[in-house]
Amino acid sequence: MRMTEQRRTIARVLAQADDHPDVEELYRRCSAVDEHISMSTVYRTVRLFEDAGIIERHDFREGRSRYETSTEGHHDHLINLRTGEVIEFRSEEIERLQAEVARRLGYKLMDHRLELYAVPLNDEKKS
Repeated sequence: MRMTEQRRTIARVLAQADDHPDVEELYRRCSAVDEHISMSTVYRTVRLFEDAGIIERHDFREGRSRYETSTEGHHDHLINLRTGEVIEFRSEEIERLQAEVARRLGYKLMDHRLELYAVPLNDEKKS
């Protein structure tokens, strides 16, 4: 993949993100760095990066894809249904349980994705 300056900018912005931005938010951040970046450039680059395994796409039930850079270490996500905040976490207990469930069903677990959708315990609104 040829790394143009605009693609470098998009890669840097994604690498610096501590959240999981959607394409529109990514475009907003990138255009603050380089006003010549277009929305279509961001869309094309995100698709290229995803196809190359550089970033991962998540669909957290809100009708828009959100992105994060691919990491070596596995983690899961908890999504706050009130704010949309995505919290990354890792639990050895959950990892063991998933592998055990697969084993009991006659499979070897190769990969998984866990997304928990939650509201704060002190949430005033009822689900």
